[in-house]
Amino acid sequence: MRKICLALPTHRACGPAIQAVAAEAVHAARTFGVHVTMLVLDSSDAATRAAHAAVIATRPAHPSVEILHLDEPRQHRFLAATSRTAGVPKPDLIDTLMLPGAVSYGACTNRAFLIAAALGCESVHRRDSDFAYQRSAGEPVHPIDQELRCLGRPAREVAGAVTEAPLDPAHHDKPVVLAGGSFIGDLSVDIDDIRRRDPRAYYDIVSLWAPENTPEPRLRRLVAESFTGAGTRSFDRDRTRLDLVDPMRVDMCNISFHRIHEQMPLPPMTEAIGSDYFLFHLVRHAQLPGVLHNRDIVNFHTPDRKAMPAFLAYHMRLAKFFLSMRYLHVIYRELERAGDTLLDERHQLRAAPVVDLVRAAVWLDHTPNVRRLDRLDTAYRGLGGRYTAAAAALAARRATLLAEVAQDFEDFALLIEAWPALVQASREAAPDLLGGC
Repeated sequence: MRKICLALPTHRACGPAIQAVAAEAVHAARTFGVHVTMLVLDSSDAATRAAHAAVIATRPAHPSVEILHLDEPRQHRFLAATSRTAGVPKPDLIDTLMLPGAVSYGACTNRAFLIAAALGCESVHRRDSDFAYQRSAGEPVHPIDQELRCLGRPAREVAGAVTEAPLDPAHHDKPVVLAGGSFIGDLSVDIDDIRRRDPRAYYDIVSLWAPENTPEPRLRRLVAESFTGAGTRSFDRDRTRLDLVDPMRVDMCNISFHRIHEQMPLPPMTEAIGSDYFLFHLVRHAQLPGVLHNRDIVNFHTPDRKAMPAFLAYHMRLAKFFLSMRYLHVIYRELERAGDTLLDERHQLRAAPVVDLVRAAVWLDHTPNVRRLDRLDTAYRGLGGRYTAAAAALAARRATLLAEVAQDFEDFALLIEAWPALVQASREAAPDLLGGC
């Protein structure tokens, strides 16, 4: 039986999301005859975890659906066993990169990747804790319907089963490794308050994620499209497109990967948004087929991030995202040049050239990032209020942030090198995981 992993990382109370994803798991098992492991990676406090466990206990039952609810100590024991078995250099650092003490969007997905590989799941389907499914005719619109119809199949087989298939026939022998959609509702980045307060400041801030010297017309288009997903477009009927998927059209809360979770991790950057989007770019530039669908989820912002400590932390993560783009733009440009030389004869990702590009980027001049911080400081101070406090917090950490971002990419290169051994070793650690490790 085909095994899949439906992953939900969380660090907050999200009982409704757990219920909704559990229902999607049952739907997948009934509709497609697959075995579903719903993986809840729970970094919330003890009381919240207990509430989540109570929700899971009342889930819809199905013999082909299991829910693995792991707190951080259980995750850590599995990871430590895996790194010891793998014999990787710097195992303690690898453990920290996989389960850091700070928020890391890349690391939580990497844990889902490694556990899915350990359990023999051929695909990983990622959801978030702050989302809901759209509804059509009273029923939830499950992305997994489109994901399971195409993932893993040769592109030539999928071409006749989608609404559009502009994919170059030269790629038709390759497998479909990605299927995803976008979102409607709140911006994916929680900065709509800035957009409403001061559109000029919003433009100045959002444009920081573009390469320097980007022409003004292109900048305007980028700012207009950034973080908006599918806008207000609601689901009416299925639309699917087989292509090299544009990373701007998919979101990590509505994505699935086939096998490539065993071939490449995500940047384990801490306290930074956007670090988990790397694989979208790599898949596109390596010229691997994907399917874009319109089963967009509903994104919303939870109240917890509005309190002042969470607000400051969030804007620190946003700033680090802007700084990371100094390195990522260069890496993406070189990945695009490499094209399908990034693949081996089986159409699998080759780690070595990616490691080389990531490690070379570490040595880039960080002067452009100094300018980014200067522009962000000006914009925040112009907004006033609590944004002045965000500017002060960033100013206090300026030198540290610049150094941290460069180190993040050195750490990412190390993790890519260790990934094959970790994936192989994870399968030996799987019995411990399932037994409660």
